Amino acid sequence: MQQPPQPFSVCVYCGSRPGARPEFADAAQAVGQWIGENRGQLVYGGGRTGLMGMVAEATRTAGGRVVGVIPKALVDKELANPLCDELHVVDTMHERKAMMAARSDAFLALPGGIGTFEELFEIWTWRQLGYHDKPVGLLNVAGYYDTLLQFLQHSVQEGLMGEWQMDLIRTATVPQALLKALRDEVPLHRRDDRLSENI
Repeated sequence: MQQPPQPFSVCVYCGSRPGARPEFADAAQAVGQWIGENRGQLVYGGGRTGLMGMVAEATRTAGGRVVGVIPKALVDKELANPLCDELHVVDTMHERKAMMAARSDAFLALPGGIGTFEELFEIWTWRQLGYHDKPVGLLNVAGYYDTLLQFLQHSVQEGLMGEWQMDLIRTATVPQALLKALRDEVPLHRRDDRLSENI
């Protein structure tokens, strides 16, 4: 008997702070609402503060599943979210990121700080190296990533990056359109939860 298809599972990286612009909160809520309304699954850092908490709550209230992964050291600092359908408390950041990658079909970065930057660049690098072939998206809310994208193009112009690397990441300003595009790009093979063993 053929198994039913797994729900679209998207890993969202974003800030544990709300940020200064209301557009950031609007985008976080729109992302979570889209995931929930499309009966998808959110994989995220497990906190209930800032944009992270907004995405999780919007997903949950719209009917989606929420999988949180948080290291022990951040349980109190980021206020681990007890409303997750699954909340995994792990020992290290490496375990956290590997589990998040394994449980996801695609990756999406919203506005955030240094942690969001690091996660985005790492998962982008993993794709470049062939550790996965899952789509990666960058939601450029209210021009937040304009200067970063300009710098990346500067790196291409200076010969330190190739256009093919830029093509590995999809950027957009509308949450719903970007999420649909990421879902449409998901590889045909089933999600492999053993990915974490190879990273």
